[in-house]
Amino acid sequence: MTPAARYQATIELWAAIQKAKIPMDNICGDYFRTRRYIGSKDRSDIAERVYNIMRAHARLSWWVDKIGIDKSARSMVLLCAKLIDGKTIDDLPNLFNGNKYHPDPITDNELNALQKCTDLDHPDMPNHVGVECPEYAYQSLKNLFGNNFDAEMRAMMIPANLDIRVNTIKSDRDTVQDMLTKDKIPTDLCPYSPVGLRLQSKAYLAHSKAFKKGMIEIQDEGSQLLGLICNAQPGDQVLDYCAGGGGKTLTLAAAMQGKGRIVAMDIDEKRLAKAKPRLTKAGVHNVELRPIKEDKHRKWFKRQKETFDVVLTDVPCTSSGTWRRNPDLRWNQYGPSADEIQTMQADILSRVHDKVKIGGRLIYATCSLFREENDNQIEAFLKSNDNFKLIPAPQAWVEAGLNSPCPVTSDYFRLSPAQHQTDGFFAAILERTE
Repeated sequence: MTPAARYQATIELWAAIQKAKIPMDNICGDYFRTRRYIGSKDRSDIAERVYNIMRAHARLSWWVDKIGIDKSARSMVLLCAKLIDGKTIDDLPNLFNGNKYHPDPITDNELNALQKCTDLDHPDMPNHVGVECPEYAYQSLKNLFGNNFDAEMRAMMIPANLDIRVNTIKSDRDTVQDMLTKDKIPTDLCPYSPVGLRLQSKAYLAHSKAFKKGMIEIQDEGSQLLGLICNAQPGDQVLDYCAGGGGKTLTLAAAMQGKGRIVAMDIDEKRLAKAKPRLTKAGVHNVELRPIKEDKHRKWFKRQKETFDVVLTDVPCTSSGTWRRNPDLRWNQYGPSADEIQTMQADILSRVHDKVKIGGRLIYATCSLFREENDNQIEAFLKSNDNFKLIPAPQAWVEAGLNSPCPVTSDYFRLSPAQHQTDGFFAAILERTE
């Protein structure tokens, strides 16, 4: 494709994203799937541009209003070309020229308007615009982060690192790092996870020997740490109640050295089924998959009082901690409302807490930044359940045998992109006392 054709494809794709009511990664996948003629380098360029537009959505929209042009897909892409891609006023007529498969010719009005744009950031922008924070979240996150608010929000504007977890059932971190280096995929050690590696640059992991042999899983370091801080031991009985596709189930299984028993449950049967080939590839054989919707599994679940040493509930949430990898979630809520999610979270805690053995632990986790989904849920739960106590995160860290310094000093295990170079995560470690 020519550079101009890439811009036309960006306009088409951005228009589709704005119309759709589903996540933008699905829209991008559908767009490229039906256009096989678009090469890999072209796909990468177009996809990166639409994600850059989404990451700068508030600032680009502010400029649209500032210079007085219609807020259309074309306008957003024009602004992206100038303010993000670094195209000059003289470059734009060559890209927007009206040729076949190219954008319509740029108009004098558009050129005059774009000349008023200087930099993507502007001192007249309100604070929430400059840091790409939705207005509905502004005060809540200002209260949470205090003086670190701007730094935390700006860290959310940067694409996420690509982290992998080494599957210690099959190998060790040093061996895998050497294998990846030989496959021309250089990595660094993750700062906190003893089984984590961070890619130095983009790479196609599926071609690597380590991936093909089930020695690695793509997993953000924060997600790895949530699994490790559970301190699941070989021989334990473990319940992963909101298991999804099995990412943390695999982390737990590796920590248990494949010994003991893990029951993975999720309301989404199709998503849970995707864990099966992942488990097989990883050499994990001690996991039972039990879809919550099936009547036999619901009956089984009711009988499991005081059964488990560890219960992990990585509950549904607004996923605000993943804004750097899912920037559209800042502006769009695709599923239940925030109030509905909080009701679901409290309901899950009420369902699972009696399944924990006396002396066992219940780990409540989200990838949300909001106190309403995190601290407030735990405080309400402890008020109603005096047979549980909160274990401070540094204590849980040491007890889990994690040798690096604990990344947090507070009672809650709260991670953020600016402080820890991970997604935003929250966890509370609760121990049943009677």
